[in-house]
Amino acid sequence: MPKTIRELADELKVSKQTIQYHYQRLPTKNRQKDSQGTNMISLTAERIIRDKVAKPLVAKNQQAGSKKATKTSKENNQLIATLRREVADLKSQRDKQLATKDRQIEYLTKLIDQQQQLQLAAVAENHQLEEHVQQLSGLLKSSSSTQKQQSSDKDDTLSNNTNDNHSKQNGNKVTKYGNEQKKACKSKANNSWWHFW
Repeated sequence: MPKTIRELADELKVSKQTIQYHYQRLPTKNRQKDSQGTNMISLTAERIIRDKVAKPLVAKNQQAGSKKATKTSKENNQLIATLRREVADLKSQRDKQLATKDRQIEYLTKLIDQQQQLQLAAVAENHQLEEHVQQLSGLLKSSSSTQKQQSSDKDDTLSNNTNDNHSKQNGNKVTKYGNEQKKACKSKANNSWWHFW
C-alpha cells in the first residue's frame, strides 16, 4: 500500500525534507501521485528510499555507538586506573601493617627469650641456694651434735661435781653431827661431873 512522505518520514524517524530529497531523485517511473496530486511512495520507491536513508542512519548509529563505546571505553579506563590506584594503596597499607606486625612479633619474641633466660638464671640461683642451705644445715646438725655431746659431757661433769659436793656436804654434816654428838656427850659428862660435887 502506498504511503505519503510524512508517513514514511515518521516511520523511519527522519525529517520530511529527507524523504522529499530522496523521493525527488527517484527515477520518474517510481514516482506517483494520487488523485489529488499528493506525492505517494510505492513499495518499490519505499525500498529504495529506505536503503538510502537507512545506510546513513546505520552509519550514524554506528558512529554514535562508536562514540558511546569510546566514551564508555574512556570511562572504563578511568575506572580501571582508579581501581588500580586503590589496589596499590591497599597493598601499601597491608604491607605497612604487616611490617608493623612483624616488628611487634620480633619484639615479643625478644621479650619471651629474655624472660626464659631470666627464669633459667633464677632456677640456677635457687638450686645454688638450696645446695648452700643444705650445706649449712649439715654444718648446723654436726655443730648441734657436737654441742649436745659437749652439753652432755658438762652435765656429766656437773652431776659428778654435784654428787661430790653432796657427798662432801653429807660428809661434813656427818662429821659436824659427830662433833656435835661428842660435844653434847662432853657437856653432859661435864654437867654430870659437876653434879657430883
